[in-house]
Amino acid sequence: MMNNLYLKLCFLFFIVLSSCSEEKVDQVEYGTVIGRVVIADTFEPMENVKITSSPTSGTIFTDVEGKFVMNKVKVGEYSFQAQKDGYVAKFESVTVSASNASEIIFELKKATANNKPPAIPVLTTPTDNAINQNIALDLVWTATDPDNDALTFTVTLRNDANTDVKIFSDIKDKKLSLTGLLYGVKYFWQVKANDGINVDILSAVSSFTTSTFPTTRYLGVNKVGENNVIYSIDDASNKYRLTSLETNSWKPRRNTQAKKIAFIRSSGGQNHIYTMNEDGSGITKITNSVPIAGFNSDYIGFSWNTSGSEIIYPNFDKLYKINSSGSGLTQIYKTPNGKFISECDWSNDGTKIALKVNDVNGYNVEIYVIDTSGNIIFQVLSGYKGAVSGLNFSITGQKLLYSRDISEYEDQNYRQLDLRIFEYNLATSTATSIVSGKPSGTNDYDARYSPNEAEIIFTNTSNDGVSIKNIVKSGISTVDSRATLFGGYFMPDWE
Repeated sequence: MMNNLYLKLCFLFFIVLSSCSEEKVDQVEYGTVIGRVVIADTFEPMENVKITSSPTSGTIFTDVEGKFVMNKVKVGEYSFQAQKDGYVAKFESVTVSASNASEIIFELKKATANNKPPAIPVLTTPTDNAINQNIALDLVWTATDPDNDALTFTVTLRNDANTDVKIFSDIKDKKLSLTGLLYGVKYFWQVKANDGINVDILSAVSSFTTSTFPTTRYLGVNKVGENNVIYSIDDASNKYRLTSLETNSWKPRRNTQAKKIAFIRSSGGQNHIYTMNEDGSGITKITNSVPIAGFNSDYIGFSWNTSGSEIIYPNFDKLYKINSSGSGLTQIYKTPNGKFISECDWSNDGTKIALKVNDVNGYNVEIYVIDTSGNIIFQVLSGYKGAVSGLNFSITGQKLLYSRDISEYEDQNYRQLDLRIFEYNLATSTATSIVSGKPSGTNDYDARYSPNEAEIIFTNTSNDGVSIKNIVKSGISTVDSRATLFGGYFMPDWE
């Protein structure tokens, strides 16, 4: 009886055990977590950042690129932590799924509790109260940070000539290169250092004074890239740029009484007259509603009155007068036959105005002199074919310079083959070629009297229209007295 009971119990246990062995056992699944750690402000990668998780799945560190990979992470919800000394620890949640890579990006901010501010910047160059500094120079300073934080700087620049305040921000180097400073001006500068954590730290204020503008006698134009640029030139051929490389400026004319230089500049699809101080500062637009205009902007000109209070200039067939302040625009003459006025010159005594007029192609040229009422009082040139260029009265107003292409060549490109300089004597009504030694195949034009009228200055270039232009000086009616002054320059003025 007992044996039968034992056998039944064993058989029942075997059945239960067999039934349990047939049930499925849950399988563990894994995924991968990849990520990157960067500095919050600069997004630079951070190396050796400790990466841990909760629930715990291991500890790893980032590589030189700030990256990490944690393999065989059980599927589920996790909170990952990025931690490094000197930075605020950051937590990011992530869901790990089977056979997939979950990605995390940590942006760590510097811990600020014990962070110290930068040291006070020290201004080193130029030294405080330095004089005779170039108008293009470097401001240099030193600055350190006790926590080796990356520093950015702000420079404030003022001067004693005007109320301008220039602020240069987000400077990474301990240097600022300046250009276009004013001549003979005292500048004040100060540096502000910022570590991205603490308040800004200001340096002391330092000052320097730029050199005074040198004495120069000549003005000329040089082609730089696509733009004409005006330079002032001294007797030693030192050249000082007056106008920006970014603007097209030409035809400079100095007025010694006003101590101003007038010139033409492209502006909004038109050409206008501007003035500036002799050092290139104080640029002011004079014309506005009526631009200076004619058949070709390279062959158009204007003129000061002697005192520098007024300027005359052409706009196609009309001649205008305007105050040097930009006020008082007045039409003072209109050609009777519709020809364009291309160039003009005002006599020193203010009683006469010389005009060069031409058709829309630049030909059929006339040069004549009018009085202040617009009456023609001298007919200087007419009836010639070919191009004519330049007008300049002598100091007495009894002689007039101009250039004429004696080849009388004409074409649609306004090419000149043999421009020569003539002097017209109003007293005798005669014109004389006055400059000898001109090389064959070249043109002399844009002639101006020297201040003592013993010499003239002008442009000479090959008649091919593409060669270099040079400013040349010559005696009047003197054999072999011509000499090149400034290679590569043109449109001279000499006052």
